[in-house]
Amino acid sequence: MLVALPPFVTYVYGAAMGAFPDVGFVDGSASTYGRIGGALFATAFLTGLVGLFGTVSAATADRYLAFSGFSSGVLFGTRVLVTTGVALVAAAVSLLSLLAFGTDVAAVAPAYLVLVLAGTLYGLLGVVVGALVPRDLEGSLVLVFLADADSFLSGDVLSVDTDLVTLLPLHYPHAMFESAVLDGTVGTGNVAPALAYLAVLAVAAGVAYAAATGRGWSL
Repeated sequence: MLVALPPFVTYVYGAAMGAFPDVGFVDGSASTYGRIGGALFATAFLTGLVGLFGTVSAATADRYLAFSGFSSGVLFGTRVLVTTGVALVAAAVSLLSLLAFGTDVAAVAPAYLVLVLAGTLYGLLGVVVGALVPRDLEGSLVLVFLADADSFLSGDVLSVDTDLVTLLPLHYPHAMFESAVLDGTVGTGNVAPALAYLAVLAVAAGVAYAAATGRGWSL
């Protein structure tokens, strides 16, 4: 999935958006905006799945490990490291897919880091979903719905007249990634809110993980 999904989603999103006239997109073609959204979605969704399945499938094993003396902090830290590793790989494949389909990326390194941030956010969100919906199928359906709606509403396709969109996990990463691809900047006003969102999700994921494993929090 890490190899096949990002190029497939990036291409399909770009082809779907290609049906829109380019005149509605000032800074680039409709297909470019579609591929940007596809790369972001693929990175977020894949990493979120790892966070979800890691929580659901390993909850029992982690309970035994915690009972054997491993601290909740160490066990949760390993989950975060795994999801971050997946985010690094998924972000690389997604960015390469974007480049392969003809999208010029103005600032490659910042664009990659933003994709990693988006993946890490959804990896933590996957942990939360796995704790609240501790079933593989149901949890993955919830996650794909969240990621798809998030990617769509966070983009510039529709003008959504509500401040609630700023609460979506991909709102600030989408703006940063779009700017990095098109303009070579990330927009300093988006960095602090995105990192604050990351911190909030990290705390929420830690609490959810402790609840899923049935152990109190310890370092």
